[in-house]
Amino acid sequence: MRNAAEQPSDNIPSTLPGEGWCDPTLESDLLPARQQKGRGAVSNIDGRFERHIHQAVDDGWINQLLDDAPPRIKTTLGIDGARSVITRNQSPDVPFDRSINPYRGCEHGCVYCFARPTHAYLGLSPGLDFETKLFWKPEAPTLLRKQLSARSYSPAPIVIGTSTDPYQPVDRDKQLTRSIIGVLSDCQHPFSIITKSALVTRDIDLIAPMAAQNRASVAVSVTSLDHRLSNLLEPRASAPHRRLDAIRKLSDAGIPVTVLCAPIIPGLNDMEIENLVAAVHDAGATSVSHIVIRLPLEIADLFEEWLEANYPNRKAKVMSLIRQMRDGERYQSEFGTRMRGTGPIADLIARRFDAARKKHGMTGRSLGLDCSGFKRPSADGQMSLF
Repeated sequence: MRNAAEQPSDNIPSTLPGEGWCDPTLESDLLPARQQKGRGAVSNIDGRFERHIHQAVDDGWINQLLDDAPPRIKTTLGIDGARSVITRNQSPDVPFDRSINPYRGCEHGCVYCFARPTHAYLGLSPGLDFETKLFWKPEAPTLLRKQLSARSYSPAPIVIGTSTDPYQPVDRDKQLTRSIIGVLSDCQHPFSIITKSALVTRDIDLIAPMAAQNRASVAVSVTSLDHRLSNLLEPRASAPHRRLDAIRKLSDAGIPVTVLCAPIIPGLNDMEIENLVAAVHDAGATSVSHIVIRLPLEIADLFEEWLEANYPNRKAKVMSLIRQMRDGERYQSEFGTRMRGTGPIADLIARRFDAARKKHGMTGRSLGLDCSGFKRPSADGQMSLF
């Protein structure tokens, strides 16, 4: 829901960063959006396909509202009845052409997540719904085996977790990601995992043997070393120190680890670039890359709400810097520049990463995994002898 706040008055207490209130807009009868503890989005902004816009209006009980905590929203898990599990893409911006997302939505609640707008296709909000109304694909392992068994299928590295985190909290119980890795390992099919969860270390016993044959790697996303900032940006993701520990454990097991410093948000975490690269290098990562913040569709409004709620004094500066990387806009979707931005600020960020990589002898991201050992399964789960 896209909530706007009323102008401040003596009856409405001022807030500090992180206290969860959006600053007012011009419409004085609209209520402020209230951020919930442990959630990233401030509101349930209406999706772009909805016919109506919902707004909370002051009915005269504003003082009572301010005294009450906002109702807690519980996480729910539904079933995604997808008929296939491998998604193809033709983007020149990423080094892979196929991926698997075991879930829809993500409880990590990263406010900047570029996948949030996909929930609008379900008639749900890219805001709080994206991180509280989740869907899992219980048939994913079976569907995957069926797709890999097709004679027309040609192997190439599969990336797990491009539009959701495969190791979000619900996977601790469902272990769906582990089942998917099991199928890929049985088939000797190369894969890479993207996550910001320390839960990935649970599956080292499956990943390490594949990595030993150059058929598996892991990319860990590390946005900030600042625990407070990380907790506000990514409220249910693993803390920075736990991600560094996960990198160390994966590396010690012989699994190549790349780090994605994504997103870089000028005015919030760009001052950490050199320290981030040094920390992940010391933890054992061999490569590091970055992506500047992307604000497509509903995410732009969600991110501005988040800034109002958590860093109101920085909002104007941060948004100005973002626009300077996007030719005056909040976002540009063109291939080639959407992940890097343009202009002096984007160029400076890229140069700083280049210098930091060079200093620590690290490389950029690569998916040079071996596909030669692929063993095509039969649809019933048996492996081919030929």
